[in-house]
Amino acid sequence: MAEAADFQGTSPSPARRWLRRGGALLAGAPLLAGLLQLPLGTPAQAVEKASAATAAGSGGVDISIASLTPSVPTDGDTVTVSGSVTNRSKQTVTDAHVGIRVGSSPLTTRSAIDTAAKLTSFQPGLDAMEVGGKYVQKVDRLGAGNSENFSISVPVKDLDLGDDGVYQLGVSLTGRTTTQPWDQVLGIKRTFLPWQPESADTKTKTTFLWPLISPVHLTAETGSDEQQTRVFKNDDLAKEIAPGGRLDQLLSLGSGLDVTWVLDPDVLASVDAMRGGYRIQQADGTTVAGSDRNRALAKDWLDKLEKTVQGQKIVALPFADPDIASLAHNGRKTTGSLSHLKNATAVAADTVESIVHVKPSTDFAWPVDGAIDPSIVDVATSAGADKVIARSDSLSETGGLTYTPSAARPIGGGTTAVVADERLSTAFQGDMIKAENSTLAVQKFLAQSLMINLQDADQRSIVVAPQRMPTAGQAQTMAEALKALQQGNWSESQGLAAAAKAKPDPGATTRVPSASQYPRSLKRQQLPVSAFDWMQGTQGKLDKFQVILTDKSRVVTPFGLAIDRGMSTSWRGRPAEAATFRDGVESYLDGLTGLVRLIQKSDAKLSGRSATIPVTVQNNLVQGVGHLVLRLTSQQPTRLKIGNGPYSEQPIRVAGEHSQSVKFTTSTKANGPVQVVAQLYTEDGQPYGSPVPFEVKVTEITSTVMLVIGGGVLLLVLAGFRMYTQRKRAAAEQAEGGSEQGPEDGPDAEGVNKDTDGTVETEDAEGSGAVPESTSGPEPGADDPGHPSDPTPDTAPESTDPSGTGERVDR
Repeated sequence: MAEAADFQGTSPSPARRWLRRGGALLAGAPLLAGLLQLPLGTPAQAVEKASAATAAGSGGVDISIASLTPSVPTDGDTVTVSGSVTNRSKQTVTDAHVGIRVGSSPLTTRSAIDTAAKLTSFQPGLDAMEVGGKYVQKVDRLGAGNSENFSISVPVKDLDLGDDGVYQLGVSLTGRTTTQPWDQVLGIKRTFLPWQPESADTKTKTTFLWPLISPVHLTAETGSDEQQTRVFKNDDLAKEIAPGGRLDQLLSLGSGLDVTWVLDPDVLASVDAMRGGYRIQQADGTTVAGSDRNRALAKDWLDKLEKTVQGQKIVALPFADPDIASLAHNGRKTTGSLSHLKNATAVAADTVESIVHVKPSTDFAWPVDGAIDPSIVDVATSAGADKVIARSDSLSETGGLTYTPSAARPIGGGTTAVVADERLSTAFQGDMIKAENSTLAVQKFLAQSLMINLQDADQRSIVVAPQRMPTAGQAQTMAEALKALQQGNWSESQGLAAAAKAKPDPGATTRVPSASQYPRSLKRQQLPVSAFDWMQGTQGKLDKFQVILTDKSRVVTPFGLAIDRGMSTSWRGRPAEAATFRDGVESYLDGLTGLVRLIQKSDAKLSGRSATIPVTVQNNLVQGVGHLVLRLTSQQPTRLKIGNGPYSEQPIRVAGEHSQSVKFTTSTKANGPVQVVAQLYTEDGQPYGSPVPFEVKVTEITSTVMLVIGGGVLLLVLAGFRMYTQRKRAAAEQAEGGSEQGPEDGPDAEGVNKDTDGTVETEDAEGSGAVPESTSGPEPGADDPGHPSDPTPDTAPESTDPSGTGERVDR
């Protein structure tokens, strides 16, 4: 695919090379004419003819280019290409050698680079001739399935590079096989060699976004301690910030580059929570403490981040990197969804500034893969962003431009689309751990970047927006490419804010594609409508719960952020994990809400016209609750009234980890069972928690029974009075008889009485001088079952046994 270069001039060095090539060609013309008459032609031509005959079968030998250094050579450099050749065929390869092929002229378009990168087989007449000479490595024998490494170094001066541009560089294996014992190209691998030995007159301004974004790690759960120790889903974040981890690599590699940092505030908040001590959720619902080692890792990572970003260009995404496209397509009609995006945007700047002490820009929205449509733009700007990071495969050119336009595009309504270049932005996807993939990605990225600068003399402003969460291998490849670019002679760095302010190209497209053009592959990964319905329902529960709390921040903040995390872009492609996270948040909120509840009541018995019914409110939260009303309602107010009507209410305020019993006055009108319901309400009349129903059995006492009871009480009083008067009269008579008795008849000093027959009887009194009660016959009524004047009772005697299973009612 060597195409003629469309160049306007050459530097002195390339000019001399073209003169040298022209002179050599004229001098060798007679010799070439003679050689062309030979029957078999030159050895090189024979190889070309043989390769042409077997091109369809080439590929039996795989060639891997593990490294190419320097990535961007200049005058005086030596280019070294290293890798390996592997025989995938069943035949032994003999008399082979590895050679380098460099195009005689540079490629002229970006599409030519794309085409060349896709070729896999040798193309006779299109692929360049070998550099040859001493710049080959012999492979005498390569058995089936065997591999052999190679490394070839060629001084730049011997590559005969001409005009500035992108040259195709191929590494081929030429040799023989058992069935085809002649020289032929058995395999080839292509890459690109950017050639810009001197500083370009006009340099492309390149913006490279460097994202620090991670999946959701924190749950909604917090400890009951003063610091509210956070609970993590797992310990994956510790692995990411550990030495060699993904976030550690991104931070270390980015610190030496001129990039625009794109931060998800949730990453910073999560690492900060780990730094202060954390716990890890277990499968059985329990939690275990995180290690001190990981706490130290979190501290070191944040310290390093803070030092790195000082004075740098920083963009903060909304908290937890919400999926703007999913919100626009599936959540826009759900009440409250847009408010969560606004809240996530509002806390972004404060979160970043409080942790790394740098104020970021929050003017940018970044939909997934830069794919936009009118609804996505509307949602993105509704939260305050006036710049949307799009990509050129979404906002594609339709005006037939022959060059790559600058990134900034006004798309109406005061909104600017910052269009990242699709080829450059997707250059580092795939497995970059393999050295060959990494090397080819770097060279192609540099080739596309140089080609943009060579398209015309006007300066362009280009943005590169790579994948949101590069792997460690991808980050290393990105850093290698960007380092080479920033050391090259055709590009200069600028920040994202500057790129957004650059003068737009008048011919660049500004029409936002319709919703029908949104990629199906991305649509299949969107968060479902149910995710946004969950957000609405969970927020409603949280709103109802927070009004009763005395310290709302302990609940509102962690749950508000957890709801924001529920619409994170990181859930794309992980629907089961997303559903598990949402269920966990809601379940935990329901559990906390249920810690403030009414104690279940058993059925109660009520006797009499009035009584009080106690109801207990239990608060197992660590903080106090209030702004609650307890309502007790009678389902049959004609039989049982609560207070003065069918229900009564009392305000509730309970300290943390305490209970409170509330008594309601009741009055009865008729006997029989009555259903009663206790229910908590918030002060605005919303039910709180589940109602507690129970039955009250009313057994009203009749008038006749009351008369009988009153008569019985009167008889008891009269009987007591009679006994009192009898005892008083008996005592008086005894005193009168004692005064007529002589001293000799009284008790002696030892406290005994002498009988008439001379015997002695001990007193029953407890002490000396005690006067015993009369030993006369029993008092009237003492042993008799009844008195003739007592009426017969019409009720059974009161039992002292328990009243049964019913709860006792206070009266």
